[in-house]
Amino acid sequence: MDFSNVWTFIGIFFWSFVFIAYLMALFSIIGDLFRDHQLNGWFKAIWVLFLIFLPFLTALVYLIARGRGMAERSQKAQKQAETAANNYIREVAGTTPTDEIHKAKALLDSGAITQAEFDALKTKALASTTA
Repeated sequence: MDFSNVWTFIGIFFWSFVFIAYLMALFSIIGDLFRDHQLNGWFKAIWVLFLIFLPFLTALVYLIARGRGMAERSQKAQKQAETAANNYIREVAGTTPTDEIHKAKALLDSGAITQAEFDALKTKALASTTA
C-alpha cells in the first residue's frame, strides 16, 4: 500500500471512521435489543442473525424501523441511572429532604437567610423527593 499519496491517507482515515461508526451503531443496536423487554426472545435472535449475515442492511433497517423506540429506551435507561445515582448520593450524604428543610428553618430563625430564600430551599428539597 502506497502511503506517499495524501489521498490514500485521507481514504484510509475516512474508511476507518466509517468502520468505527458502524461498530458503534452495531453495539448500540445490540444493546437496545437486549434492553427492550417488549420484544420476544425469538425476534431478538432473528435480529442478531440478520446483523451477522447482512450487517449494513440490517443495521439500516433497524435504525429506520425501531429508531424512535431505541431513543425512548435510551432516555428511559438514562433517567433511571440518574435517579439511582441521585438516590445513592442522598443515601451516602445522609440527608433527607426533611433534614434540609430543618437546616433551612434554623438558618431562617437565626436570620442568616430571608423568607424568600427559605421558600426556595424548601421548594428545592421537596422537588428532589419527586425526582
